[in-house]
Amino acid sequence: MARVIVDVMLKPEILDPQGQAIARALPRLGFSGVADVRQGKRFEVEVDGPADDAAIAEVRKMAETLLANTVIEDFVVRVEG
Repeated sequence: MARVIVDVMLKPEILDPQGQAIARALPRLGFSGVADVRQGKRFEVEVDGPADDAAIAEVRKMAETLLANTVIEDFVVRVEG
């Protein structure tokens, strides 16, 4: 079994109100030096067998179809470990 990670983030031109709320809250919590925060999602997909090209292509298809809204989000597929 292998673990494939899909990181999903809003495209840079899309406003991120959750990220903005986090960025505003950090100084109130004693954290400084943060210029911006973008919030995203992480999916961990366990695949049967090795994470070969076919398995990664299948996870990429999952991301395009279900895990990410490709109109407003970008995603990156990578193998963990």
